[in-house]
Amino acid sequence: MKKIFILMTACIALVFSLSGCSSQQTFTAREESFDAAGISSVVIDVEAREVSVGVSDDGKIHIGCFESEKEFYEIRSEEGVLTMSLVYDKEWTDFIGVKPSDEVRKISVAVPDQMLSDLKVVTTNEKICLDTLSFTGSVSLDSNGGDVSFETLSVGVAVGLTAKDGNISGTLAGGWDDFSISCETKKGECNLPESKPGGAKSLTVQCNNGDVNIAFSL
Repeated sequence: MKKIFILMTACIALVFSLSGCSSQQTFTAREESFDAAGISSVVIDVEAREVSVGVSDDGKIHIGCFESEKEFYEIRSEEGVLTMSLVYDKEWTDFIGVKPSDEVRKISVAVPDQMLSDLKVVTTNEKICLDTLSFTGSVSLDSNGGDVSFETLSVGVAVGLTAKDGNISGTLAGGWDDFSISCETKKGECNLPESKPGGAKSLTVQCNNGDVNIAFSL
């Protein structure tokens, strides 16, 4: 029994020693720009990354991020949709140990105001933040493990907001009567009703273990 315990201890020590070496990554900055004239939608689908979306004033979409040889992004523009996804090129031992610093786990996106139809952002364990922006179509923001916040958000069709273990807050351009509302919350406070019919636009909110505070501004 003692020999088995010693062997298990040695194996665990070996794993952590390997993971400690493999977790050392060198991250470098990457910046990409796209002409927004040919793009209608932006989709950001990542893990463990903070995503901030601001305003671009030059008619282009700008993306800033940090990459390593083991954690990098696939960014492509096809048929009017600009997509960004996180790619891991790791062994299982690379996922054990110290995670990258907060600074390199941030993504900044700048889009022209009122020029895009749709925006979709999905992340985990980090927050999503939007500046004051307008979209002619729909916006979907989903964070599993972080806050979702926006300043004044204007949409033409629909807004979908999802957070788990985080809060949802912000201001929607328009009046209360402009939106039909569907809201599902657990373990948190909410200033929206579970359901409200009517309205040309739709607002769908799902929040688990967090508060919801949405304002409306004409």
